[in-house]
Amino acid sequence: MAEQRTYGFIGLGAMGGPMAENIAKAGLPVHVYDAAGTKERAHEKAIAHDSLAGVLANADTVFLSLPDGPICTAVAKEIVQVNDRKTSVVIDLSTIGTAAAQEIDGILKDAKITYMDAPVSGGRRGAINATIAVMVGGPKAVYDDHLEVFKAFAKNPFHVGEEPGQGQVVKMLNNFLSATALAASSEAMLFGLSQGLEAQAILDVVNVSTGMNTATLDKLPNRIMSGTWDAGFTNKLLAKDVRLFFENSTKAGTPNSIGNLVTQIFEGAEKDRPGSDISLVYKYIEEGNEPKI
Repeated sequence: MAEQRTYGFIGLGAMGGPMAENIAKAGLPVHVYDAAGTKERAHEKAIAHDSLAGVLANADTVFLSLPDGPICTAVAKEIVQVNDRKTSVVIDLSTIGTAAAQEIDGILKDAKITYMDAPVSGGRRGAINATIAVMVGGPKAVYDDHLEVFKAFAKNPFHVGEEPGQGQVVKMLNNFLSATALAASSEAMLFGLSQGLEAQAILDVVNVSTGMNTATLDKLPNRIMSGTWDAGFTNKLLAKDVRLFFENSTKAGTPNSIGNLVTQIFEGAEKDRPGSDISLVYKYIEEGNEPKI
């Protein structure tokens, strides 16, 4: 019988905490560490460590769930400096852009560690319920070898390409589409309301018609019209994601005029209400703050 693979998890924040918890709940051995305080954030079934080195000494595969590219790069540099290291695979669940993913791949490759970029989509609610999607860039054989653990925390795992960074491409374009749908649906709803229509009447029609999207299905009826403003993802993070889309599409030389505008909207919404939920972009637009074309 093959020896069971052991897992590590670095970063137990809003997304990482629930994902690591679902791995532990699935009965898979998971060693965890968070610089902000591991014991306070670790699930009771996880094995908590007070250092990154402790995780690396015990885990065959280590997942990263960190805020941005610079932090992920810094952690990758720390990983290769640890000599007592069992880890041979690092799977990065963060949204960091292709350049950062490729840089980290180079850092880890020199230490004979396989790197996979595997950003996720579905928000904190999806992370808690293990319904998120994960889009993985890297060797298919390594992806196949980790399918059990992916399915422990993600309902929809996908292998999207052989090259590290390709997962980032899919995540960036997905979040750009999601952000665009939310901004456009907010404008559409505000127009409809201005003409004396009821919000529910508008949504009843749109949600069985071609304008249907995640904003009309969930965010508008359940987070915005309800007044709860609790989509579970911040404008700061979505602004980062659409900025990454704009920067990477600019580098690729592909059309991105809409990307430019949507980036400005969400960066403006974050500046207007720092740390606010993405649903509050509706208020930002309603108040006439969005950039003019």
